[in-house]
Amino acid sequence: MSAERQSQTRVMIVDDHAVVRRGLADLLSESREFAVVGEAGTVQEAIDTARRVSPDVVILDLRLPDGSGVEACREIRAARPETKVLILTSHADRNALFSAVMAGASGYLLKDLDPTRIQDAVRTIGAGGSLLDPQMATEVLDRLRTGNAAHPADDAFATLSPQEDRILGLIADGMTNGEIAATLSLAEKTVKNYVSQIYAKLSVERRSQAARLATERRLFKQQG
Repeated sequence: MSAERQSQTRVMIVDDHAVVRRGLADLLSESREFAVVGEAGTVQEAIDTARRVSPDVVILDLRLPDGSGVEACREIRAARPETKVLILTSHADRNALFSAVMAGASGYLLKDLDPTRIQDAVRTIGAGGSLLDPQMATEVLDRLRTGNAAHPADDAFATLSPQEDRILGLIADGMTNGEIAATLSLAEKTVKNYVSQIYAKLSVERRSQAARLATERRLFKQQG
C-alpha cells in the first residue's frame, strides 16, 4: 500500500438518494486526501457496510427509509468507536441534533451549506475534532446545561460490580472477550460470564447495545 493511500481519510457516505451520494463522492474525490470506500442507502446497509469497510469518517443522512441516522450512528460507533460520524441533513431539528450528539456523532451540518465546507468538515472530524452547525450549537449546549446530568440508565449501572464496570468500558472501546481477558488477566470464559451478567443487569441482548449505553454514559459525564 502506498504512503499516500495509507494517509488518506477513508470516508463512507450514507444517504437514501443516489444522486446525493454521487455528488458527495465526486466532491471528496477532488482532493487526494480522501478516499470514498463505501456507500449505503439505509440504516442496515450503513451498519453492514461500515463493519466491512472500516471507514475513518461516515457522512450520514439523518432520515433513512428504514429508520433514523441516529440509530445507525449508535450501532456504527458501538461496533467501531474509532469511526467518526458526521451527520448531514436538510432538517434543522434540535431534538434530532441532541440525539445525534448523544449517539456519538462528532459533527452535524445542514445540506444547504457551501459544498466546499464539507471537505473542511470531513478533514476536521477525521483529525479527531468536533463540528456543530453554528445555528444549532447554542441549542445543544443550553440543553446539556439545563438537562438532567444523570444518564437514564444510571440505576442499572449502579448494580454493576467494579469489575463488571471495567469490562463494560472495554466493551465500549471495541475489545473482544479475548482482548478483555488478556487486558485484565482473566480467563476468556470468566469474561464471557461477566458479559452475560452485564447484559442481564442492563436489560440488553447484544454487545452493541451494551456498548452504546456505555458510550452514552461517557458522553453525559463529559458534558456534566
